Amino acid sequence: QVQLVESGGGSVQSGGSLSLSCVASGSPYSRYSMGWFRQAPGKEPEGVASIDTVGTVTYGDFVKDRFTISQDRAKNRIDLRMDSLIPEDTAVYYCAADPDRATLKWLTQRAPYRGQGTQVTVSS
Repeated sequence: QVQLVESGGGSVQSGGSLSLSCVASGSPYSRYSMGWFRQAPGKEPEGVASIDTVGTVTYGDFVKDRFTISQDRAKNRIDLRMDSLIPEDTAVYYCAADPDRATLKWLTQRAPYRGQGTQVTVSS
C-alpha cells in the first residue's frame, strides 16, 4: 500500500516562506510522477507544481517563479519551497503521486495516491 507522508506547512505573514515535503512509502514502484495541488475553501483543486518520471517540471500559472519543486528520486521524496507567499496562497496543500508519467493536471485531478493534506495559511 503506497502512502504519501507530508510534512511542513503552517502559518506565515505575507512575503514569508514555507517548505513542504512529501515521501512515498510502502511503494512497489521505483519512481513516480509526484507533485502538489492545493484547495482553498469553496474553490476547485489547483495544480501547484510537479515532477514527472522523466524529470519534467511543471508549475501552475499563479506560481510566477515564487515556488521551487525538487526531488530526491532515491527516497521517492519531493520538496516544495514557497517564497513571497501572499494571502491568496492560503489553502490545504496535498501531495499526489502516480507510478506512470503524469502531468500536473492529471496529478491534480486523477492521481491514484494522495496525501492527507497540510494547511498553509498566509496572513496579510
